[in-house]
Amino acid sequence: MYDVTVLPMAPDFEGAVVATLISRRAGSRRAVLYLHGFTDYFFQDHLADHYVAQGVDFYALDLRKYGRSLLPHQTRGLIRSVTDYFAEIDEAVRIIREDHDELTVNAHSTGGLVAALWADRVRGQGLVQGLVLNSPFLDLNVPAPLRVAADVLKGPLSRTARTLPVGVSTVYGQSLHRDHGGEWDYDLEWKPLGGFPVHGMWLAAIRRAHRRLHRGLAVDVPVLVLTSAKGMRLRVFTPEARTADLVLDPRQIARWSTSIGSHVTCVRIPEGLHDLVLSAEPVRKQVFDEIDRWTRAYIYQGKENRP
Repeated sequence: MYDVTVLPMAPDFEGAVVATLISRRAGSRRAVLYLHGFTDYFFQDHLADHYVAQGVDFYALDLRKYGRSLLPHQTRGLIRSVTDYFAEIDEAVRIIREDHDELTVNAHSTGGLVAALWADRVRGQGLVQGLVLNSPFLDLNVPAPLRVAADVLKGPLSRTARTLPVGVSTVYGQSLHRDHGGEWDYDLEWKPLGGFPVHGMWLAAIRRAHRRLHRGLAVDVPVLVLTSAKGMRLRVFTPEARTADLVLDPRQIARWSTSIGSHVTCVRIPEGLHDLVLSAEPVRKQVFDEIDRWTRAYIYQGKENRP
């Protein structure tokens, strides 16, 4: 069903590094590259199905230290800077652009934060024609004093790989996985119900990325930001868990979305989950409809899809 290409990267502070490029072709000159979030990997086959049905070649990256790219000696998800991911994105884009005229990046959560910063770095080069950001991680969803504490301690945090005493709810995972009443089947080793441990070094890297975005980026292509209409915090599963973002605050996402560039469309999706394409079928249909309408208006603009 998919072609899988391992991309060797330069070693980092833990040793050897790879990323993994997954693809399914529709025989098109148009392509989309999907970037996953934290505690995540590419498993959303229906997302690939949708793009291929639209005549768009689909690619996804399992970033370093996630999913298919996780090596035995590595700490899951641990980086010193979100810019560490730029190397595999650059290589994936190089491969894709060898035989595609148009490229959209579709990115979720932490992948959305990374995609925005990467697109800002490559502005003016014509490598990407648009960004679709699914609940991008644009700020910490914690009380303001904890955000301040994370920033005050950014120096010590950036130097430690210690796990922070941050409790992680399993409710979001329960709302998704088939074994717990959800709709989706995925690898619970690669995407545990309670998420990955949060390390000081990772948190410091994320907060540096947030501050950079909050100062304002200059992404020079159209950007679609999709977020749930409602956020909630739950420690115990209730049916409402399947109608809201349990991870991030949609109000923060809407607030900071215009810091990405000058041409940003923000759409709030009623009853959307954190990963909007994993929402209930009527909700994800709206998500796909919004993506398709925006793409036709701002990326393809009536142009033919040439083989």
